[in-house]
Amino acid sequence: MPVQMTVTPESFPIAGTFTISRGSKTEAKVVTVRLTDGAFVGQGECVPYARYGETVESVVEVLTGLVPEVAQGLDRAGLQSRLTPGAARNALDCAFWDLDAKRAGLPVWQLGKLQEPKPLSVTYTLSLGTPESMRAAAEKEAHRPLLKVKLGGADDIERIRAVRAGAPNAAVIVDANEGWSLDQYKALAPVFLDLGVKLVEQPFPAGSDDALLGLDRVLPVCADESCHDTASLASLKGKYDAVNIKLDKTGGLTEALLMRDAAVEAGFEIMVGCMVGTSLAMAPAFLIGQGAAFVDLDGPLLLARDREPAIAYDGAVMPLPPRGLWG
Repeated sequence: MPVQMTVTPESFPIAGTFTISRGSKTEAKVVTVRLTDGAFVGQGECVPYARYGETVESVVEVLTGLVPEVAQGLDRAGLQSRLTPGAARNALDCAFWDLDAKRAGLPVWQLGKLQEPKPLSVTYTLSLGTPESMRAAAEKEAHRPLLKVKLGGADDIERIRAVRAGAPNAAVIVDANEGWSLDQYKALAPVFLDLGVKLVEQPFPAGSDDALLGLDRVLPVCADESCHDTASLASLKGKYDAVNIKLDKTGGLTEALLMRDAAVEAGFEIMVGCMVGTSLAMAPAFLIGQGAAFVDLDGPLLLARDREPAIAYDGAVMPLPPRGLWG
């Protein structure tokens, strides 16, 4: 039987409001791809991201246009050149991995000849707010070993001081989401180091990160918006100390695996990240998180409702995703 593909936009409510320097949202809008050959079903999820010119509608349109090609035999290998890196390719790539694994009767890690995965310790993200609200949020999550703090405003020092007061024992990384200037980095970095911050993600706009060349990066810098797939790594040398690998940027697990190996070889530390999505989006990224220095796969922890079956997070511990979900 030819492989049949369905493409479904879905929405999952966020617990409260999630805010970064570019705006706020109260729901996670995702696109789900399901593949079936009549005997087995594979699925994948992506989160279209406006920062990269994506919408739910545009991603659905791209994927729906591939329905006939999938029925005619388009597979995961062919997909890599058929679509460019991005959310649409991610959902379909991960669905192919899931379907192929179920057909083979193997977990994805065995199908891909990867090391057997182990549970991961994940960050928990505090969204951008007033110092007072962020201290309250930090106090609530103070038991977690690693907090990721969204920044990008005039009161960033006060915000980190408030988070540190609320969670004095947690390690902290910060994400500026392209919201700083060079002068801000120079002023903030030594203060943040004194406050125990380990890393800053994407302090400058992607188009302005040449400012990092030759900069004394006393506070290590991780590329996010500047970092998409393997081809982008060459432009990051000398600017960044780490790279954030997200499947919605790489265009799926296939490219993410290649990128991780290339980034390690190039001397970058690895962060694996996510958009705010469900457990279905986190499950393939779990494989990239193996051995990563920072694992930012807390999307489901920010939701009011997840998929079923879901990944059963135990505090900061992310266990192996259930096979009934993916992989």
